[in-house]
Parts: sequence; structure tokens; C-alpha cells
Amino acid sequence: MDFLLTIHSILRWVILLVGVVAVVKFALGWLRGGPFGGLDRGLTAGFSGLMDLQGALGLVLLVWGGLAGDGFPLYRILHAAVMILAIGASHQLMRWKTAPDRLRYRNSALITLGALVLVFVGIAILRLKPAG
Repeated sequence: MDFLLTIHSILRWVILLVGVVAVVKFALGWLRGGPFGGLDRGLTAGFSGLMDLQGALGLVLLVWGGLAGDGFPLYRILHAAVMILAIGASHQLMRWKTAPDRLRYRNSALITLGALVLVFVGIAILRLKPAG
């Protein structure tokens, strides 16, 4: 289980990197205009895919740890709930596949930023873990 937790912990940094790059790229596209191209589609798909992978790892860790004797403390349940919301938000990127490019850039920037905010909140919830 330590191996999965390590991967889960490292993957959050990859998600942060891809998310920040995506927000900057989408914001620039929104401000400058231009077509929503292959790199942009790759960033939306990559961000959503990484969030899915992270969610799957997290659910495995939650269930495995809970059944192995760690139980299901409130901070873990809250962390999982907020992260599921973040994953759901990341999938909203696909709603504007046929929208005009400027609108698609704006919505992609705001949705990705919103998903990242939820990720930060979800990680902050882990600090609620009681000492000991």
C-alpha cells in the first residue's frame, strides 16, 4: 500500500503541473484569440485523464486502508468527496467541444482553475488528520 500511496502523492504534482500549464495556455488563448488546437485538446484530455487515474488510486487506497484496519475517518471521507467533485469538474471541459474557440478557451481556463482549487481544498482536508 505504501507504493500506491507514493504514486498517489507524486501524481498530485504532475496534475498540478499539467493544470497550471493548461490554465496559462487557455487564458492566453482566451485573451489572444485563435483556434483551439491539438495541444489544447491534449491538455484537456490529459488533465481529465490524470484526474481519473488519481481518483482511481485514491479510491483503492481509501477502501484498502479502510478494510485493512485504518477505518474510514471523517477526514478521508471528506478528502474523497471533494476530490470526486474535482474530477467531475475536470470532465466538464468536454461540454464545450463545439463551442466557439474564444468561449471554449474561457470555459476551459475557468473550469481547470476551479478543479485545481478543489484539489487544493481536498489536500488541505488531509491536515484535519488527528495527531498520533
